[in-house]
Amino acid sequence: MSATAVSRVESAYRDIERSGRPEVWIALRERDAALAEAASVDARVDAGERLPLAGLVAAVKDNIDVAGLPTTAGAASYRYLPDTDATAVARLRAAGAVVLGKTNLDQFATGLVGTRSPFGAVRNAWDESRISGGSSSGSAVAVALGLVDLALGTDTAGSGRVPAALNGIVGVKPTRGLVPTTGVVPACRSIDVVTVFARSRRLASLAVGLMSGKDGIDPLARALPALAPALSPVPRVAVPLPTQLEGLAAGWKEAFAAVVAQLAAGGVEVVETDISPLLEAATLLYGGAFVAERYAAVGAHLEANRELIGDDLDPTVAAIVLAGAAPTAAQYYADRERLDVLGAQAEAALAGVDALLTPTTTWHPTLSEVAADPVGANSRMGRYTNFANLLDKSAISVPAGTVDGLPFGVMLTGPAFADAALAALADRIEQSEVELLVVGAHLSGQPLNHELRSAGAVLVGPVETAPEYRLYELDTVPRKPGLVRAPGGREISGELWRVPVAGFGRLVAGIPAPLGIGKVLLADGSIVPGFICEPEAVQHAREITAHGGWLAWLESSAAPVG
Repeated sequence: MSATAVSRVESAYRDIERSGRPEVWIALRERDAALAEAASVDARVDAGERLPLAGLVAAVKDNIDVAGLPTTAGAASYRYLPDTDATAVARLRAAGAVVLGKTNLDQFATGLVGTRSPFGAVRNAWDESRISGGSSSGSAVAVALGLVDLALGTDTAGSGRVPAALNGIVGVKPTRGLVPTTGVVPACRSIDVVTVFARSRRLASLAVGLMSGKDGIDPLARALPALAPALSPVPRVAVPLPTQLEGLAAGWKEAFAAVVAQLAAGGVEVVETDISPLLEAATLLYGGAFVAERYAAVGAHLEANRELIGDDLDPTVAAIVLAGAAPTAAQYYADRERLDVLGAQAEAALAGVDALLTPTTTWHPTLSEVAADPVGANSRMGRYTNFANLLDKSAISVPAGTVDGLPFGVMLTGPAFADAALAALADRIEQSEVELLVVGAHLSGQPLNHELRSAGAVLVGPVETAPEYRLYELDTVPRKPGLVRAPGGREISGELWRVPVAGFGRLVAGIPAPLGIGKVLLADGSIVPGFICEPEAVQHAREITAHGGWLAWLESSAAPVG
């Protein structure tokens, strides 16, 4: 039996408390309110209702309305309390997902770094000295840390893709208008897109599908056409010229080449293409008159609260938005014409291919590097993302391994409504991975968790074993439990991780006796590899089965302190 919505909400709040990441959130729901909604979801499922997202929890970027929770868009001075959900949120909740709270962001969704917020810079899920990416920073990190199963972001310049790549998760940016933006604080209203973060492509795409469709309110919403672009029998993928891959972080060009080789070996035809029109179009998003739309969205608030700039209002964001008052209508239409020309040139360059494959972004700076050069550091992030919404493209970012212990992501960009075709291609990129159950020192926040991270592992979420296991405290340093399948057992809580095959091999090679990897039966009936212990090693060990898990034992009064 799969986890109930109530049990998932309970575990999520425990994980949030233990995570030590308050900067991820701007507002959390009261636990009792979330549990009450979860109980309602469980009751609906028990009554036979089909809820595709039942048992899952979600987070929402704080420029998207959730009824009863304040919307700030990253500025307390902008705060208002909506009485209805945004269309995207309402549709997720109707499908059974329980929203836990609102996540931090680059203020007014202006930035790709995740540091431009008076609520604090959001630290990367893998390395706290580095940026999370933005603007959907809190949403991406909440998913990467396993605090939620999926999260909503928005994307104007790459905000739903860059943080996905930097945190080792999937970011789906659907075709503009497929998901209505009703209830979303605009950044650039005409090109804003609601996006989804998840640890699997299938879940992200499922959520997008559930949110899609006109709502009768958003005038820019569009329906998926009956003849959407389909993946060719022999897929063709364009990649940039070598000169257009210069300036990547150390090791990223080689990592990208490995993905290209993987696709080619799998029967995908790869063609080098000059993407100059796309790269030039990308510069227009901030370097042209299109920034005027940001001023139209929130400029009046900034004008009325200039005294808050440097305090509640981020100075970098304020400078960008207020500069949007300068372009004239003539400049806008000149840039619009230039964009149309570049769009036509891009269509010609990409004619006959299913998608363009690029790195998602160009580098992964530290927090201090961004602080030293906030505008320059940010501008490097959007080379391959800025053009997509301007030119009406669909896109998806997927993990593609690690470089120097940090996630590396690649992106597929295709025509409008090519969302399903991109998803099928993305499935060819996702590395061969092994699911691994951990129940002790490798759990999140525990001493050996770094071994999983360095192996490129990504947290799937909390799980429980079948009620057939017993747990013991071993005499080891650091302290570890031993899991044994034996009569008289019960469910033991743990975490399920996805580990790349290469990293899994390194991890297994370093496991000391009496521990090893064996097959473990989970509560939902599935069988996964997991940490188990030789039965002989627990004959004289303290049994802690009654606590139901290692963390519960550590927190109990019976556990020795220190």
